[in-house]
Amino acid sequence: MGDILHALPAVSALRQMHPSWRIGWAIEPRWQALLTAHTGDRSPAQPLPAQPLPAQPLPAQPLPAQPLVDQVHRVPTKAWGRKPLNPATLHEILALRRDLRDAQYDAVLDLQGAIRSAVVARLSGCRRIIGEEEPRERPARLLYSERIPTTGAHVIQQDMELASAIAGDLLPPTAPLLPIDPAAEEWCAELPQVRAGKPLALINPGAGWGAKRWPAERYGAVAAALADSGVTVLVNAGPGEQSLAAAVVAASGNRAGPIVCTLPQLIALTRRIGLLIAGDTGPLHLACALGKPVVGIYGPTDPSRNGPYSAESAAPFRVLRSPASVRDHSRRAEPEAGLLTIQPQAVIASALELLPLAAKGNQPK
Repeated sequence: MGDILHALPAVSALRQMHPSWRIGWAIEPRWQALLTAHTGDRSPAQPLPAQPLPAQPLPAQPLPAQPLVDQVHRVPTKAWGRKPLNPATLHEILALRRDLRDAQYDAVLDLQGAIRSAVVARLSGCRRIIGEEEPRERPARLLYSERIPTTGAHVIQQDMELASAIAGDLLPPTAPLLPIDPAAEEWCAELPQVRAGKPLALINPGAGWGAKRWPAERYGAVAAALADSGVTVLVNAGPGEQSLAAAVVAASGNRAGPIVCTLPQLIALTRRIGLLIAGDTGPLHLACALGKPVVGIYGPTDPSRNGPYSAESAAPFRVLRSPASVRDHSRRAEPEAGLLTIQPQAVIASALELLPLAAKGNQPK
């Protein structure tokens, strides 16, 4: 989820600068709602013009349904990895290869820098496969026809540099375009916590692995303090994280409430919050993409590369990270030692600094 959200500004800039281009995206199906509110594989974002148009800004508000790309290619690599020898897996891979080649792309960007994403790029049959000179997984570079040196510290800056290589133009900082799902918007508008009209904060205690996960009892202490300050606090229970959310709610003295969302619902809810508190995880990057104030609690991952980023929006953020933390992407189960030195009082203070903006948070953006 985070990789996709980090790539959105670069692709949004391409859409703004080159509105006549046809853009496709190969994506794991579970994250498809970040691109489209449709269930089909192909849904045009807008009628394609017969002639190139001059670059012009897109509307400030996201377009409904599928604002960014013209074609979505579903790539269930996780499912394939579980059944690599299944004949159905081979059938799906060959179907994807045919689908990508039928699209006749002129260039393919690997914005993930992984071996599997580079292999998918190769399936397109395109001559121009563009990736970083030093990708996240170094063997992936062997599959690129063009290797681009990047100088940006943040992954969003690096993705912008890669996208600029397609036509050699300088892409401007661009707010990401996210779809609007009418059903999710209606669900969110009817939530009692939203209808109450009070400042709304969302806490996301989960993370991709344990080393990035700040303790539930500390999130609970933060939630209790915010609730005592007049803020409605919701705790997001991601897939398989219901017990974690329940632990945060219990630690808050039941001052916070749990919420279980689909991805479209999470997008709709995040549009209405005034503040998000989380570690290095997808919902934090979603809030940043929507221009919402965030408090990031970081440990083994480097916020200069993966932290809150806002080149265009004025939305503020605070990042807490101990000097003792060392960059380490090992999938350890226990919280990293430096992460554990961050106390609830520091997070509460950062959140209270952002509360004046949080008071405006119940309006969709």
